[in-house]
Amino acid sequence: METNSGIPSIRTIRDFYAFEQHVQTCRAQRGLGMIPQWYEIPVFYFSNPNSVIGHGDTVTPPRATKELDFELEIALMVGKEAIDLPEDDSALDCICAMTIYNDWSARDLQRQEMAVGLGPAKGKDFANAFGPHWVAIHELMDTYRDGRFQLDMRAEINGQEVSRGNAGSMYWSWPQILAQASRDTKLMPGDVIGSGTVGTGCILELTPQKTGGWLQAGDRVALIVERLGRLENVVGSPAPLQTRT
Repeated sequence: METNSGIPSIRTIRDFYAFEQHVQTCRAQRGLGMIPQWYEIPVFYFSNPNSVIGHGDTVTPPRATKELDFELEIALMVGKEAIDLPEDDSALDCICAMTIYNDWSARDLQRQEMAVGLGPAKGKDFANAFGPHWVAIHELMDTYRDGRFQLDMRAEINGQEVSRGNAGSMYWSWPQILAQASRDTKLMPGDVIGSGTVGTGCILELTPQKTGGWLQAGDRVALIVERLGRLENVVGSPAPLQTRT
């Protein structure tokens, strides 16, 4: 099934961890240095395609979280089947479009489960925002240099800018990411590949002390990316507990 724009519906989400600044800063805040393995392969986790929301939708946070966060990212859409892609620009032949991605995160839930050595899972299970629309990849190739799209990125909370970066600052290139995602497995139309968070692109990295705290009900978060537009969502209240009858 496809959208009316000809872009496949989202079927899977692989979110990578491609920006060195984000990783270094977040680890340093916990008193940790960079893990050597991060420089060996681009790593990712699978997220929940059943929790996809769009521009203007309300984010319903988990009931247990007190540390709700945004993440400023971009994402590519796979448009045709591919497997074992090479680490060169031809890997992008399988990509049909790009959009803004807000990988909403419950940091306290994420921290608890990842202490066990798995995850993130429930910390990112509740909302994946994409939008405001998918832009055909051929319309953006004039910004593509050295395996990266040179696009300015910024984030606002309640109209105040808190984050600014550029998608071209990725450590790992898109050909390297796509080669890893497709190694020994098929990428299919509708598979989404996220970049991970740009440097400064979340409260965890910036610290809640500098951003006015973790997100609360009523807060409006806008992610703005050059050539891609503005993705805006408002934080709602947690859903009431559903009891089984």
